Amino acid sequence: MRTERVTVSLPADLVAEARDAVRRGTARSISSYIAEAVSARQMRDRSLAALADLYGGPPPPDELAEARRTLRLVRRAAAV
Repeated sequence: MRTERVTVSLPADLVAEARDAVRRGTARSISSYIAEAVSARQMRDRSLAALADLYGGPPPPDELAEARRTLRLVRRAAAV
């Protein structure tokens, strides 16, 4: 696969998590960690576009919420 070098600015906490993933061995490199994140975003965007095609527009929020719960994609509520 052809690669291309780009420069991005990221919040320090995200960079720290990426570095930690590399240290733990769950990511090959920071570049691969970020590439996986971009790929996941693109897949999500394509999935939402496919749903919009099926529904003739954006899926109803309640159905999206149910799908997220079913797939366990719901973010945990912030601790108070």
